[in-house]
Amino acid sequence: MGSIDEKIILYTNHRCPWAHRAHIALEELKLPFEEVIIDLDTPRKPEYLAINPRGLVPSIEYNGEIVYESAIVSWLLADAYPSHLVPASDTKGGPLRRARIAFFVDTFFSKFQSATMKIIGAKSDAEIESFIDAAVDQVVKELEPLSKDAKPFFGGSDKLTMAEVLTGPFVLRLVSLTKADVYPSRLGSSIAERAPSFWKWAEAVAKHPSVTSIYDEAKIIESTKKRIAKARAS
Repeated sequence: MGSIDEKIILYTNHRCPWAHRAHIALEELKLPFEEVIIDLDTPRKPEYLAINPRGLVPSIEYNGEIVYESAIVSWLLADAYPSHLVPASDTKGGPLRRARIAFFVDTFFSKFQSATMKIIGAKSDAEIESFIDAAVDQVVKELEPLSKDAKPFFGGSDKLTMAEVLTGPFVLRLVSLTKADVYPSRLGSSIAERAPSFWKWAEAVAKHPSVTSIYDEAKIIESTKKRIAKARAS
């Protein structure tokens, strides 16, 4: 079990949804940490490549050890500091709860997020509409049944869980960017109509203080618009 006195350094960038996962975990666990911002718009400096040869964020220094990759960093923190986020694997019901969270997260990314990303590079209005329908179909089939018992968070929890830590940055962008019509607004309205349990969960996630703490909506909207324009021009 970790001690709050253990030193944590987070190498991050606030625009990166993957790094955002670590911020949510740290915020929920109320852990003090030192933050080092990595500029993602320029080549990585040798000093950072010495820390993480992949040059990606987040990386975390925990008790003098460097750990990479957002999901691994988030699970490390959750396991080191037991909390409401996830039960330990040696507690009653712990293994099953952890498996259900892992399945939900895998489903979110493999079935829905991957389908949603196709919308960004769509070359025509017809393609956009087709990709929206495909993405919403995945929510209805795969995620709506897994969201039925959210109260308001995964599995009937009234507090964030690891399901929200790992999907939260992407859920926040889904809700925020569809409401701003950066992602087509029909994506959000169709999900709300056809998968109301999932959308209710998503809206609860998207307004939670731990999820929104580093989110600069104006900057994300601007950078996403540029990303979409670049993808459609290529």
